[in-house]
Amino acid sequence: MREFIELMREKGAVIDVEECPEGEFGAPRMASRTDSLLLFHDLPGGRAAMNLTATRKALGLALGVDENRIAETLARASYEGRIVREDPLPMGKADLSRLPVMKFFPGDAGRYITAGIVFSAYGGVENASIHRMLVLGPDRVAARLVEGRHTFTMHREALAAGDVLPVAVAIGVHPAVTFASCTRVPKGRELAFAAELMGGEVRVRRCRNGVCVPEAEIVLEGFIGAETAEEGPFVDITGTYDSVRMQPVIRFTGMYTRPDAIYHSILPGGHEHRILMGVPYEPVIFRAVSAVTTVRNVVLTTGGCGYFHAVIQIRKSTQGDAKNAILAALAAHTSLKHVVVVDEDIDPADPAEVEYAIATRVRGDRDILIIPGARGSSLDPCRMADGTNVKVGVDATMVLGHEHEFTRAGW
Repeated sequence: MREFIELMREKGAVIDVEECPEGEFGAPRMASRTDSLLLFHDLPGGRAAMNLTATRKALGLALGVDENRIAETLARASYEGRIVREDPLPMGKADLSRLPVMKFFPGDAGRYITAGIVFSAYGGVENASIHRMLVLGPDRVAARLVEGRHTFTMHREALAAGDVLPVAVAIGVHPAVTFASCTRVPKGRELAFAAELMGGEVRVRRCRNGVCVPEAEIVLEGFIGAETAEEGPFVDITGTYDSVRMQPVIRFTGMYTRPDAIYHSILPGGHEHRILMGVPYEPVIFRAVSAVTTVRNVVLTTGGCGYFHAVIQIRKSTQGDAKNAILAALAAHTSLKHVVVVDEDIDPADPAEVEYAIATRVRGDRDILIIPGARGSSLDPCRMADGTNVKVGVDATMVLGHEHEFTRAGW
């Protein structure tokens, strides 16, 4: 992570905050007002970075990918990077009070770890994913394990066998590792994907409980057993509060920190949160749409919370291609709510361009597809009681054979 921060500094994209921001919410408030990388040097508990990859440009730099070709490039991933195992990681006593863990909004349940990657290993399978963690004490957190996701499944398997699930939480890793941990990959291939993104190789070290982690500023070793606690309220990608639930407790048995460690914190509902929620789905959608038409780009928009709205750029060969693209996208990412399909002359990352396409190329009775009763997202505050929602697709492409009527003047 430090190397990436210095790379961003060379690009003039780092703001050093030398003095401690005023008030409990000073640092989160500053992060909400810029998409520049903020490096706080004097927070209670030490140094911290926010907005690490809060823009597509920053993410592209971290992944070594053209920001305008992220979906296309990552759709070709093989998840075959090399994992090099090194010496065991030394551990000291776990004490979360030594870290600058933040409370972000007045209504939050407490201080939350938001950029901690939970590495777990059970039954010969390894996993890595981000889970928000509410601090309950110096060595305990309540972690939101989303039902059906891999950590949730592994935890259930361990409990069913009378075991606990060994975990290690890594904070302050290279952003390529963070991105890989947010991406739906073949089971157990998160680190291999991270290695591929980082040039073909990633080095890991083993914790005392057998879990391996990549280079990180902070590592918390522990386990998830049968204990549960209330988790929430917590602000999610919509900027509204998610539900309060009973969630598993992680107990930490050890902690490693680099000298003068830099803690990484993601602002809930902020630009970085939305980038990491949405962009990992873009290559998934790209692959799905490429099966039905020629796809050029996929963008999950910031205004759509980085999760609910997709703009898909295609090259049409038949008049029905746009509607097929809509259906493929909705099937590939079931939390999508609204999909807009545009032609190659429209920049899908430019909201004004997309609105122009809707204004000049959409006829409501012909180009809008409405699908009621489809599975929705639990994060959508207007979902129905049974979890379903209404999906809308908009064909904002030119009618084949009539392109001359839509030609824009230019030089």
